[in-house]
Amino acid sequence: MAPEVPVTKMNGRVLSVNVGRPREVRTERGRSISTAIWKHPVQGRVRVEGVNLAGDDQADRRVHGGPDKAVYAYASEDTAWWEARLGRTLGPGAFGENLTTAGLDPTAAVVGERWAVGSTLLEVRQPRLPCFKLALKMGDPLFVRRFADAMRLGAYLGIVRECELGADDAIEVVARPDHGVTVGLVAEVYLRDHARAGELLAAPALPASWRAWVLERPAA
Repeated sequence: MAPEVPVTKMNGRVLSVNVGRPREVRTERGRSISTAIWKHPVQGRVRVEGVNLAGDDQADRRVHGGPDKAVYAYASEDTAWWEARLGRTLGPGAFGENLTTAGLDPTAAVVGERWAVGSTLLEVRQPRLPCFKLALKMGDPLFVRRFADAMRLGAYLGIVRECELGADDAIEVVARPDHGVTVGLVAEVYLRDHARAGELLAAPALPASWRAWVLERPAA
């Protein structure tokens, strides 16, 4: 297990908890697809267990959801940045996130970092890499590239301790490994700089799929 750096009290906050079930939507070409990227805020305490929040689901478990993508966090500050550029209001859940946060940057979180939220304990695992369903939701076929280029990706988290959380809960970073592999670095390596792939192996909590991807890279 990687050593941890001392963590001073670092506060973020959950602005909104968002969930959604799969629905059928039509693409620009008229094809019907199932997606659960449309998430909406819910009130009260929300149960967090297994690989989901209560009331939430994923349409295609081959690429979405699972233990290393159980909870998706996205910063309200990044949503505001997009609103300024798109010229429209997006609001909580706009990017398909379960937790709309304030006061901390999920993309800058370290892989393996742990967050105490409500009575749950969550662990940062990996970045969100966009797919065509985000472009469909945004009504912009080029949005996948725009989202990746902006590097405001948010973080997927695993569930370490099941319990409950809700809007207005504090987010406290209670553990942070000192290897320095951030969510943003994982995305940077994957999207722009494969030559640095070996650096990602310093993170013990890096999911097996990512470790396999790194090991498939040709040696530098």
